Amino acid sequence: MTRCSKDPSSKNKSSQNGANLGFETVLWQAADKLRGHMDAAEYKHVVLGLIFLKYISDSFEEIHMALEAEKAQGADPEDRDEYLAENIFWVPKEARWTTLQANAKQPTIGKTIDDAMVAIERDNPTLKGVLPKDFNRPALDKQRLGELIDLIGTIGLGTKEHRSKDILGRVYEYFLSQFATAEGKKGGQFYTPRCVVQVLVEMLAPYKGRVYDPCCGSGGMFVQSEKFIEEHGGRVGDISVYGQESNPTTWRLAKMNLAIRGIEANLGPENADSFQRDLHPDLKADYLLANPPFNSKDWGGERLKEDKRWRFGVPPASNANFAWVQHFIHHLAPNGIAGFVLANGSMSSNQSGEGEIRKAIIEADLVDCLVAFPGQLFYSTQIPVCLWFLARNRKNGQGLNGKSLRDRSGEILFIDARKLGFMVDRVHRELTDDEIQRIASTYHGWQGDLDKKYEDIPGFCKAARIDDIRAHGHVLSPGRYVGAEEAEKDDDSFEEKMERLVIQLREQTAQARTLDGGIAQNLKELGYGG
Repeated sequence: MTRCSKDPSSKNKSSQNGANLGFETVLWQAADKLRGHMDAAEYKHVVLGLIFLKYISDSFEEIHMALEAEKAQGADPEDRDEYLAENIFWVPKEARWTTLQANAKQPTIGKTIDDAMVAIERDNPTLKGVLPKDFNRPALDKQRLGELIDLIGTIGLGTKEHRSKDILGRVYEYFLSQFATAEGKKGGQFYTPRCVVQVLVEMLAPYKGRVYDPCCGSGGMFVQSEKFIEEHGGRVGDISVYGQESNPTTWRLAKMNLAIRGIEANLGPENADSFQRDLHPDLKADYLLANPPFNSKDWGGERLKEDKRWRFGVPPASNANFAWVQHFIHHLAPNGIAGFVLANGSMSSNQSGEGEIRKAIIEADLVDCLVAFPGQLFYSTQIPVCLWFLARNRKNGQGLNGKSLRDRSGEILFIDARKLGFMVDRVHRELTDDEIQRIASTYHGWQGDLDKKYEDIPGFCKAARIDDIRAHGHVLSPGRYVGAEEAEKDDDSFEEKMERLVIQLREQTAQARTLDGGIAQNLKELGYGG
């Protein structure tokens, strides 16, 4: 297996947190200039709400124009069923973009937008309670709001051509990532960088079944899962999406994010905490993808000490990491598999009984793979993180294209990806597409899901047996197992090396004399020479 290029100029680099369409950066920069003194967290809902309105209005108008042209044949442009049949949201007259554009310069534009949001929710029950409706608040500069409407009005988002290219979804995703950067740690709570989600999705390969994320943020895991299916020739309807999110604002963002992509998802009737009020108590998922909050201290563990989910030990009230892990296991189907992000401490911590819980999970033969990531991948933290992969049934199972997986019981794959990625700016790192595929294909090869035979690669991957893991005190840090990277082979003899080094030394000595002479001459000209 060849190493991937880390060159940020590579055309395969994963600089795809955004749309890579050319206009998305310009749109962001222009929209950001209109922000004034508004916080990114507040401005986010203004921009994303308007982008959502523009998208559904464009989609509606395309069908509306076609029906207008067919009026002579009895078509009715105001027949709601015509739009529902095309999986297009019905947009009442007062909510159409032409209405908003016509009133963009009016001081009442805030109320006009709020009324539009109310009308859309009224006529589309799946959006009830989801859309932002505070555009008329005094703190929001109405002149800037009007300028933002004019700006967004220059972009076609919802036509059939644009939908096929997922332009709106990609612009939306780009804006989410930019807001995450602007908001810093707070923003990172709802946005998982795309390259991290891609690794999870490529490794789990969710082709068919129930996909679950109990801390779904803005829904990125679901979006990437749907993309994976489409890119591999599957049907989007082959998976059922279930999620939950505790933050009410982020829950609404997820509903909007999925709605604009036509993804049907059961996110519960409202936001709720997965620990305190599990909205899917009987769900057994085939695939679980998640990025739970790191090292959460205030998760209400004191009230849940007798909870049935803690099969492997009561998690400490001071850290939710192993509460999440056990929640994930509880919701896995008999052949289910989970992939999730955790802080690195989860691999080695022995505090407050965490080591014993980790040991019990390992001895139950549930741990399939651990991937160590480099730092600076997340907007919310600079620390390096890891991916855990758990499987209920490791003796047999189905992988890509229904191929049978080999018996992996008593063995864990460790992948050390800490040296991968490149810096896209001063504080953020991303993985390249080739690196993502390298990690995923290593995992699938080890599972027996690829024709290529798996081999340990020193410094990168190692399939370790349970006895080896016991010898390391049930610590799961990949660096302990993969060893050091092999040095490049050097076939030169000692005499050849010495001859080459002596020549090098003579050349460098001659260069040093030349430089010394030049420095002495410069000093002399300045009056400091002898």
